[in-house]
Amino acid sequence: MLDKQQLETKLWAVANELRGNMDANEYKNYILGFIFYKYLSEKIENFVNDAFEADGIEFKEAWKQEDLRDELKEECVNELGYFLEPDYLFHNIVEEAINGGFIIDKLDRGLKYIEQSALGHSSEKEFVHVFDDVDLQSTKLGRTVEAKNTLISNVIKHLSEIDFELGNSERDILGDAYEYLIAQFASSAGKKAGEFYTPQQVSKILSKIVTLDKARLRSVYDPTCGSGSLLLRVSKEADVADFYGQELNQTTYNLAIMNMILHDVKPSDFHIEQGDTLEDDRHEGKKFEAIVANPPFSATWTAAAKFLDDERFSEYGKLAPKTKADFAFVQHMLSHLEESGTMATVLPHGVLFRGAAEGVIREYLIKEKNYLDAVIGLPANIFYGTSIPTCILVFKKARKHSDNILFIDASNDFEKVKTQNVLREEDIEKIITTLSERKAVEKYSHIASLNEIAENDYNLNIPRYVDTFEEEEEIDLDEVVSKLDSLGERKISVAESLKKYCNELNIKAPKL
Repeated sequence: MLDKQQLETKLWAVANELRGNMDANEYKNYILGFIFYKYLSEKIENFVNDAFEADGIEFKEAWKQEDLRDELKEECVNELGYFLEPDYLFHNIVEEAINGGFIIDKLDRGLKYIEQSALGHSSEKEFVHVFDDVDLQSTKLGRTVEAKNTLISNVIKHLSEIDFELGNSERDILGDAYEYLIAQFASSAGKKAGEFYTPQQVSKILSKIVTLDKARLRSVYDPTCGSGSLLLRVSKEADVADFYGQELNQTTYNLAIMNMILHDVKPSDFHIEQGDTLEDDRHEGKKFEAIVANPPFSATWTAAAKFLDDERFSEYGKLAPKTKADFAFVQHMLSHLEESGTMATVLPHGVLFRGAAEGVIREYLIKEKNYLDAVIGLPANIFYGTSIPTCILVFKKARKHSDNILFIDASNDFEKVKTQNVLREEDIEKIITTLSERKAVEKYSHIASLNEIAENDYNLNIPRYVDTFEEEEEIDLDEVVSKLDSLGERKISVAESLKKYCNELNIKAPKL
């Protein structure tokens, strides 16, 4: 059985096969695509073998019986959402690769087979186009067909050595592998990383916030879901009936689909849409019990006049600026939040104090709607690709503590790991405990009344509410003067000695 470090070592060996050919943001598509293919192969083989266990035959033998083929294919598509013939199973392709065979065409047909098997079925949206970014004809895999075949053969041979233990419900090796690779690609891909990855510690905080005192959620929604890791993280804190999300980037949307299926979420239980959330809301009219998000910081949007008539934004009287869509995402999410639900989102610090239209929206949210429940300041440099400090805003429509807002300054609690700041388990626990118990802690948290916030003109900048000032040690001025006198005497002594040596050498002494 692989431990986590051994697993990561094997995965990085796979990544190293591709490192010299393309950047991390591209080769993740191949590795994750092949992992997904391996998973689908093993899953369908296990499913069919279990179904025919009583008959004493396995997938390969069952498929040879022509009278069983249609029924077998239909059963697999209905239960799993796709079908794949035994000849295209991952381990069969690996065997050909080990024997030095030409596998690219066969592998390509296998990828297309899965997509085409879902056409016309309820799983069509999840499987059609899911392998679009695994381009086996790309020149980046090699200049010649032989070079491409060698590279791909090496990659899948490495992957074949990893047992994802699909039958072991206690271990999520596949999930660990997926999260490790996503994190590695995020750190290598720099600013592009924000498109598909939220650091695990931040995901954990958001997930714990929206599941406080809840063992089960009817629904969870992420309007900028990236690879879906944040949605899945919520399911580690509570049972989730249905997952909802929307993602702008087609490649990242495909990752989210893979991630859901890789984590054994049935296609009928997740509803991920592709498109621009603000411009084209694909979940219009739906309400969700929990909402989590890490929207792109200060993104641009059209801020078109038509949105003044959009019920998501109309009552606020102002639209978020074209170059800073942060509050547009907040307004969008609040329009989808159930009356009894909780919403937690990561945003740049600027949303706490910027004026103009943002100031108007912020005041309306607090004074008129009274939805803001807590403000949590996070350390700087915890996101890949940006070092800016961020905050978490917690919103509830039915607030238990409707006469105040809790402020937490967690900006100084972290561990530095290489070039990144990382929140430790104790840092996360401190945030959640303080939020849950809603307590004031000296130099860490403060419960601000709505009157106090109004007196600050609805400026939410955390230092206005949480005093983290540390008194400096008193300076003994007499001691300082004494030291200066001593230095002065020493300077005179040094000058006299230097003058003496210069006279002996018959050169002019420098002025000190």
